[in-house]
Amino acid sequence: MNNAPDVSVVVAVYNTMPYLTECLNSLVGQSIGLDRLEVVAVDDGSTDDSGRELDRFAERYPGTVKVIHQENSGGPAVPSNRALEAATGRYVYFIGSDDHLGPEALERMVACADQYGSDVVIGKMVGTNGRYVHQALYRENDPDVTLTGSALPWTLANTKLFRRELVERHKLRFPEHLPVGSDQPFTIEACVRAKKISVVADYTCYYAVKRGDAGNITYRADHLSRLRCTAEIMDFTAGLLPPGPERDAVLRRHFTWELAKLVQDDFPRLGREVQRDICAGIARLADSYFTDGIRDAMDVKRRVRICLARAGAVEELCEAITAERAHGAPPFVVEGDRAYARYPGFRDPRIGLADRCFELVGEAVPGRLAKGTELLASAWEQHGDGITYTASVRVPVLGDLDGAVLRLVRGAMPKTADKAGARRLPADHDLPAPAGTVTAEPLPDATVLHARVPLERRTVKLGVRVYLDVAGATYEIPVRGKDRPMPLARRWGGEGEPYRAAALVNDKGRVVVATAPLFPPKQTLGSRLRATLVRGPRRTKRKK
Repeated sequence: MNNAPDVSVVVAVYNTMPYLTECLNSLVGQSIGLDRLEVVAVDDGSTDDSGRELDRFAERYPGTVKVIHQENSGGPAVPSNRALEAATGRYVYFIGSDDHLGPEALERMVACADQYGSDVVIGKMVGTNGRYVHQALYRENDPDVTLTGSALPWTLANTKLFRRELVERHKLRFPEHLPVGSDQPFTIEACVRAKKISVVADYTCYYAVKRGDAGNITYRADHLSRLRCTAEIMDFTAGLLPPGPERDAVLRRHFTWELAKLVQDDFPRLGREVQRDICAGIARLADSYFTDGIRDAMDVKRRVRICLARAGAVEELCEAITAERAHGAPPFVVEGDRAYARYPGFRDPRIGLADRCFELVGEAVPGRLAKGTELLASAWEQHGDGITYTASVRVPVLGDLDGAVLRLVRGAMPKTADKAGARRLPADHDLPAPAGTVTAEPLPDATVLHARVPLERRTVKLGVRVYLDVAGATYEIPVRGKDRPMPLARRWGGEGEPYRAAALVNDKGRVVVATAPLFPPKQTLGSRLRATLVRGPRRTKRKK
C-alpha cells in the first residue's frame, strides 16, 4: 500500500453496534480502492462488541484499517483528535460510527478537491430513520461556496472532506471539554481558513442514521449543557470573524437552531430555576450578537421566543409556548401595511419589547393563515328563482380588514400552494371584483367574515376562498370545513330549468360549492336520429 493514501477516514467509536458493521463495510467497499484509503478508528472504551468488531476489520484489512483502543473520554472530541495524529492521507474525512457512505462518496469528493483545489468538500448528506438533515446546500454542485452566499452555516457538522495540510497548518483540533457540538469549532475555523469550499450535490455521499434507541450524543444532552456548549461555540465564532455579514450568517444559525431548541415545547415543564438560567444565557448571547439583521431574518415564532427569553419574561414565554402548542399560532394584528403576531408580551409595557420583535418581516405566512381559516357556518338563501350561498368564516387576523374578500373560485389552486394550504399572490395579480357582500365581525382572538354570494346557473365546482391583505401582501386562503356540518343540497331555478346546489368538503378538507342542472338535458327525437345516422344502428352482441 502507498505510504501516503489519498484520504484518511476518521471514525470515533463508542457502543455503536450493530450500526458500526454497516459503517465499516461502507468504507472498505469504497470505489476509490483500498490502496488509496486509510481508516483510522478509535475505540473510546466501548462496552459492547464495537471494539471486537473493529479488530475483526483490522485483521481482515491490515493495510487499510488501523484501530486504537483507549479509555472512555466521554465524547467524540478526544478520539477524533487522537485519530488525526495518526492520519497520513492527503485529505481527512470524518464519519459517525453509526452512519455510512455511498459507494462512490470518497472517490467523488477527492476528485472534486483535486479538480478545483478545494480545502473543504461537502458531499450530499441525507437522513435515515427520521433523522433531519438540512438540504438547502445540496441543490446543485458548486465548486466555490461561501458562508454568506449559501446554506453552509446550516451544515456545520465535521462530516466533510478536509485538506490535511490545512488542518495541520492551522493546528485544527476538536475542543475536548465540549460534550456537545465539539465538531462545530473545527468545521467553522476550517471554512473560515479555507481558500475554496466545494459541494458535491449530484450523489448521496453520506447517510446519517438516527439510532432506534436515540443514542446519538446530539439527542442526549440536557438543556443547560447545550446552552453552555452553544455559548462557547458562538463566542469562538465571534473571535474568528469580525462583526458583519459573515459572522451574522453563522450566528443566525445558532439563534435559529441551537438556542431556539432550548425554548421549545418542553421548556414549560422545566424547573423555574433552570428556566431562568436558560433565559439569562440566551440574554447574554443576544446582547452580544443578536443584530437587527439576524432578528429580521428569523421566523416570527423563534424570534419572539428569543426576545421574550432575552427580556427574562419567563411567564410570558411559557404561555406563548403552551398556547401555540394547544391552539396553534396566535392571530395577526394588521395595521396598514404592517402585521404583528399577537403573542404574549405584545405591547406589554411591563416587558417593553419593540413591535419589531413581533412583526412579520418579509416572511411567508400562508401556512399560519390556512391553519386558522375555517368555516363556522354555511347555508342557502332563496329569493324567487335565485339562490345565495352564505358562509361565516373565521380568519386568524385582527385589525383593519376592510379589504377582506370571500369568493367562489373555479379551478384548483396551484400545486405549489398545496403544501402550505395557501399562497401569496404576486404584486401585479389582477383580483376580480367579488360577487356578493362581505362584512367583518371582530372577536377577541380572530375576525369572522360573513359572506353572501349569489350563485349563477351553470355547471361548475367552486372553491370557497378568502383573500386577505397581510403585511402589504395579498394571500389566497382556502376555507377549511373538515368535521363541519354542511347544508343539504338545494334545488333552485324554477320549474323550467331547475338547478341543484351542493356544499361539500373535498379530500383536502376544503369547502367547495357545486352547481349543475337537476336533470340532464333531454335528447329530442331529431337529435337521437342524427346520432344514429352518424354512428349507425347499435348492435347487440350475440351470446355464444
